[in-house]
Amino acid sequence: METYSHKERMQMILAGETPDRFAASFWRHFFHMEHYARGTADAMLRFQQEFDWDFMKINPRADYHTEGWGLVQEWSHDEFKKHKKVSFPIGSIDDWAKIQPLDLQSPPLAEHLKVMSLIRKDSDRELPLLMTVFNPLGIAGRMVPDRRILVEHLRSAPEKVEPALRAITDTFVRFTSELRNAGADGLFFATLQWASSDLLTWEEYRRFGVPYDLEVIRAAEDDAMNILHVCAGSNYLAQLAKIDDYRAAAYNWDSQDPTNLPIDKAYDVLGTAPVVGGVDHEGWLLHGTPDEVGGLIDELRDRHRRSRLIIGPGCALPPEVSKVNLHAIRERL
Repeated sequence: METYSHKERMQMILAGETPDRFAASFWRHFFHMEHYARGTADAMLRFQQEFDWDFMKINPRADYHTEGWGLVQEWSHDEFKKHKKVSFPIGSIDDWAKIQPLDLQSPPLAEHLKVMSLIRKDSDRELPLLMTVFNPLGIAGRMVPDRRILVEHLRSAPEKVEPALRAITDTFVRFTSELRNAGADGLFFATLQWASSDLLTWEEYRRFGVPYDLEVIRAAEDDAMNILHVCAGSNYLAQLAKIDDYRAAAYNWDSQDPTNLPIDKAYDVLGTAPVVGGVDHEGWLLHGTPDEVGGLIDELRDRHRRSRLIIGPGCALPPEVSKVNLHAIRERL
């Protein structure tokens, strides 16, 4: 018998208290099931039922964010293969004028509000549920065939792109509010590749990223259990952590990337907020044996405090990660 429920354990960690054991969560795509609401919900619920993680990061079809504006995909029916993008909303810089706010009855948005409500209805009420929402700049970046096109547009004619960022933000402010009504405890808010010096300077992200990010995050309300996922290498984790309005209950990033902060050096940067991470999801978790994975989890537990580290990956797991390796982690908590 465990001493605390998942919600109690997470609340203790977020308050800086030491729970009965380490908390953990992992997430991945189920490409063959995520092209309709019931399939996405069932995939998430079955994964949770098997591993009993301490929170559920709902991992929906990534481009649900952009489909309402015209992104077209060929659905994958293979668990291990991504959907294929066949048409993008933005072909030229003048196409940004076509991006207008969406109604929440837009099929992709309505579908994922249904995903949220189905999972809330069919899951343990003591399981925190976090819905994945991308930042507005990242959503815009998925509307072009190559994200460098958006970088060029932002630098050459920002006045043509910024109204589209406003439309995206207005849409996801309303969507985020409805997610809470549908049962989300918070957001897994991802900056994708944009909060990184590989694409933009920090001054550019402060202009084109931060203000829009904060509007979406505020829509989740003050009591939200939000995780800020700062994606990619050479990321701006340290800069974002200084902005209190991001309201991150915890931070997640790829600490295994040598261009990013390692976890051991990140605590001083992040203040009192805990870290979700520590697992090399594309390295030893993917390629190691259960005994090797279990030993490395023991090392993590020895080096970190239960009140600061929530064991998890730096990003979504490759779907090829073995379930026996995940069970090896769950058994070590």
